[in-house]
Amino acid sequence: MKTKKLILIIPVLLLISTAYGQENNKQKFKKLEWLVGKWVRTNAEAGQSGYETWSKTTDLQLSGKGVTLKGKKTIFVESLEFIAKGNDIFYTVVVTGEKQPTYFKLTALSTDGFTCENPKHDFPKKIVYKREGNHIKAVISGNGQSVDYNFVKAK
Repeated sequence: MKTKKLILIIPVLLLISTAYGQENNKQKFKKLEWLVGKWVRTNAEAGQSGYETWSKTTDLQLSGKGVTLKGKKTIFVESLEFIAKGNDIFYTVVVTGEKQPTYFKLTALSTDGFTCENPKHDFPKKIVYKREGNHIKAVISGNGQSVDYNFVKAK
């Protein structure tokens, strides 16, 4: 008799824990929605410009694009995404010419920033975004290197 009750309870507990994880991820995605819009890079190299655009695809997905221009010519494009996989959220990056995304696990989140990490990736290993009003400072780092990206929200 106890075995039958246990067999019935386990699926219910799994269903509850899955639903809780999804709800938790929805709350996390809500904290990331400040990213939605166009962000123009303010510290690009001389002769270059750049921007990121982000949109809310679903309650559990944000899609973005990072572009670097030299004059009017596009010299670099990356597809960006925040997606939920199980109870975790990942920042994914696909650089033009690559077939597979690189996954960075969301390891810290606040209402004004986040940190994503992939210690196995060559560079970067860590991506940090920090928002102050209409400005973002993004830092990619790893292996003793660091690159800052400063953005302002486009009107």
